[in-house]
Amino acid sequence: MPVAAQKFGYIDSEFILNKHPDYKIIQQELLTLSSEWKKEAQNLDKEIKELYVLLKAEEVLLTEEMYKQRLAAIKLKEKESQEFNSRIFGIDGQYFQKQAELLQPLQSKIYDAIERVSRKNNLAMLFDKASVPTGIIYTDPRHDYSEFVLEELGIEDNN
Repeated sequence: MPVAAQKFGYIDSEFILNKHPDYKIIQQELLTLSSEWKKEAQNLDKEIKELYVLLKAEEVLLTEEMYKQRLAAIKLKEKESQEFNSRIFGIDGQYFQKQAELLQPLQSKIYDAIERVSRKNNLAMLFDKASVPTGIIYTDPRHDYSEFVLEELGIEDNN
């Protein structure tokens, strides 16, 4: 029984993603969004510092009870700031949710193109050298199908 050789290839999904015009739009939208959130976080931190400065300046004029109340209010503001940062930039934060939401349609489009290229070229397996851990130590450029995927997406690679 003859053994048929199987064709293998690889792509660089990071390279493909960076060449796609929609990716730049998504990056800009995420940058704008994160800048707004970072500014909000900085404003909270600034407000907390100002409250500490004010407390220090008025410390001698306050009764112990008044001092404790002000300090408790500042601590509460610090907790709110930490919660805001966690809610926005934490592992499951709004920033990463928005990133996933914006990237999902583009990733699907690229995956579909990868699938079509694999079928057209009768590939048994296609690796992604950008995925971690890839296990790929060496790649022969002759087996790089990234350009075919860009072509399938209607993108010209002008380096």
